[in-house]
Amino acid sequence: MNSVNISPLRTCFEGAIPSTLATCASDGTPNIAYLSQVQYVDRQHLATTFQFFNKTRQNILANPNAVLKVVDPFTGTGYRLHVRYLRTETSGPLFESMKAKLAGIASHTGMADVFRLLGSDIYVVEQMETHAPPSALAATASDSLPRLRQMSALLDGSQDLDELLDNTLSALQNVAQIDHTMILKLDESGERLFTVASRGYSTSGVGSEIPIGHGVIGVAARERTPIRISHMTSEYTYGKAVRDSAEALGLHHHLETAIPMPGLPESRSQLAVPILAGQTLYGVLYVESPEDLRFSYDEEDMLQILAHQFAWMARNLACTAAVDPTPDESPRTPQPHATRGPASDKPVRVRCFKADHSIFLDEDYLIKGVAGAIFWKLLQVIQQEGRDQFTNRELRLAPDLALPDIADNLEARLVLLQRRLAERTDFIRMHKTGRGRFQLQVSRTLTTQLVES
Repeated sequence: MNSVNISPLRTCFEGAIPSTLATCASDGTPNIAYLSQVQYVDRQHLATTFQFFNKTRQNILANPNAVLKVVDPFTGTGYRLHVRYLRTETSGPLFESMKAKLAGIASHTGMADVFRLLGSDIYVVEQMETHAPPSALAATASDSLPRLRQMSALLDGSQDLDELLDNTLSALQNVAQIDHTMILKLDESGERLFTVASRGYSTSGVGSEIPIGHGVIGVAARERTPIRISHMTSEYTYGKAVRDSAEALGLHHHLETAIPMPGLPESRSQLAVPILAGQTLYGVLYVESPEDLRFSYDEEDMLQILAHQFAWMARNLACTAAVDPTPDESPRTPQPHATRGPASDKPVRVRCFKADHSIFLDEDYLIKGVAGAIFWKLLQVIQQEGRDQFTNRELRLAPDLALPDIADNLEARLVLLQRRLAERTDFIRMHKTGRGRFQLQVSRTLTTQLVES
């Protein structure tokens, strides 16, 4: 029997309305089960999750023919798909994608030990019956390609990483109409992601960190595959209640983040897309919404392409910034810097804790890690040499910093430091002065202290 084209049915696989799978045992006894996840594979195939060896699993191994009932959440149109089981995959891109989505939900809700994928069951769709008048089947034309073209053009105009970040978030907000977005960068250890830019939140959360494998963002990074959650499932609600109870009892594990992650109080749609340049992970593009079913398959595809463009542009801009300045790009005459303010100003105490290079301005936390070490280095040069203009190259080659040989990480840390200073102080500013050059302006009296422990 010829297979049918199920590509117009992709919205039916969002999970907002549970799908059911009817199977039959070898003795003819029927069984109907609700499915936790149905995934579109291609025009002829779909996949379901294999999590437990239950009656459905026993039946499908004995009799590969089944009927899957799915419903379009936007039109209410129901479809009865006659499917035939082909195989179970326990590795590969499809399995990793389904596992990552399931693990993302589980990690996000604290139920990682309950939601565990054993395999992806692949079915071919051989027949389709529709329960709606033909007019209800009219497909809505997608405008993803025109929007992608507009966003791509906005990214093309970026001159440095700072502009690329702003242009990307502006494109998502103004063209894709996505109001809550953030971009996270993989750190030098490869174990954490740090927020380098965000849009649409009351606080930016720039500098906040999340471990690889934690939540939707961390799992998308670990598995190198997009994770899209389209609605607040009953499993999510239950998992959140369990997690909240554990927190009330003091049983939860606190993440060691000095800066809170930005995010919506109740996020009903989430999409985390890994930013990949080839096989190299740059970070994660994350969008969310308080609305159910906000992000479609088409938007997932669109953001994957946009993230790919971002990754290559970020890499190329970092390489450009690392090039020695040409004669016509010689540094400007240094602007007057002020390490001392008016006599009436109370000096600001800057402390650097050597263990992790955490920086405090008086009692206010600023930054830590590589960005903290860079900031401390800059202040020492200003105080000891009276120079407030710097190049990316001198930081990259500074033996006391011992920076990893990853060009785009230095650029990202400088952008992170610039944004944290703009948010947390009104007396220290970083300004770009040319390709691979910047100035650190200080307008208050600073006293510095290196804390050994």
